[in-house]
Amino acid sequence: MRRVTSFDIAALAGVSQPTVSRALSGNPSVSADTRAKVFAAAEALNYKVDKNASNLRRQATRTLALLFFEDPAPGETQINPFFLSMLGSITRACASNGYDLLISFQQLSGNWHMDYEDARKADGLILLGYGNYLEYLPRLEQLVEQGTHFVRWGSLRPGQLGSTIGSDNLGGGLAATRHLIERGRRRIAFIGTTTEGAPEFLDRSEGWRLALAEAGLTADTALMRSGHSSEEDGYAAARSLILADVAFDAIFCASDLIALGAMRALADAGRRVPQDVAVVGFDDQPAASLTSPPLTTVAQDARHAGETLVNTLIALLRGEDLHPPALPVRLVVRGSS
Repeated sequence: MRRVTSFDIAALAGVSQPTVSRALSGNPSVSADTRAKVFAAAEALNYKVDKNASNLRRQATRTLALLFFEDPAPGETQINPFFLSMLGSITRACASNGYDLLISFQQLSGNWHMDYEDARKADGLILLGYGNYLEYLPRLEQLVEQGTHFVRWGSLRPGQLGSTIGSDNLGGGLAATRHLIERGRRRIAFIGTTTEGAPEFLDRSEGWRLALAEAGLTADTALMRSGHSSEEDGYAAARSLILADVAFDAIFCASDLIALGAMRALADAGRRVPQDVAVVGFDDQPAASLTSPPLTTVAQDARHAGETLVNTLIALLRGEDLHPPALPVRLVVRGSS
């Protein structure tokens, strides 16, 4: 039988042959409807793209690498659940643009910064997670120096290296704290690391401070507790507040994991949520709606986040330098407040 060509696909789909080539190569100039017609025609004709041949022509792998980094917590390592929630939208965005996706779990101590684009495993990197940002920064500097194409999820503070995509963390902190103030809470604690090594949590704490100042309230340092994104840290921090015998009627937690641990500590101490202490988290992980009471939280848009990461990286590969604005967040009010 004669080998099916892109001209056959063009005839069946009712488009030009160059449009077929652009669609099959993932060129973003092709509309979603046209791309769907081309792929449907290709499937009907049992057409298989010769990726090796096209890669040799373009000197590209047509593969993106998604690197999850371990998020260290005392006694364990874990992947931030919010990053896992992006996986579906990242995978779909890669497929719709004609890219394969290579997924790897990494330790920050490894040589991940040299292992991918330089070794032709991938055309570019998507980086999720960083542990301590100050320890992570030298690796980003190396990526920039060697010309690696990469995007990362993180804080949008000035001076960030590479193309960084992130949520409106400060706005989320403002919304969460304003909500608690509107509910009549005046002694609002904050749990989360507030150092340059955790810039996203630092931004959320700035939102907490600004909302308190708006209401003429003081950000009392006696109501601040440090904590990484883990239930264990949340439990320990809330327990510390309780044992310090300081008055507080609400807690804004820098992540849902912290909030889950804090609610457990409050329950163990006989403090009712929300009657005695209101609690608000950040992320809107699936577990947030399953707690008792369900957790009020600031939701990040995982679908939009994943798509933006992929589209920004592909733009970089085309020679464009995009800097998308902070992605919006929204307050999801539930029983804990």
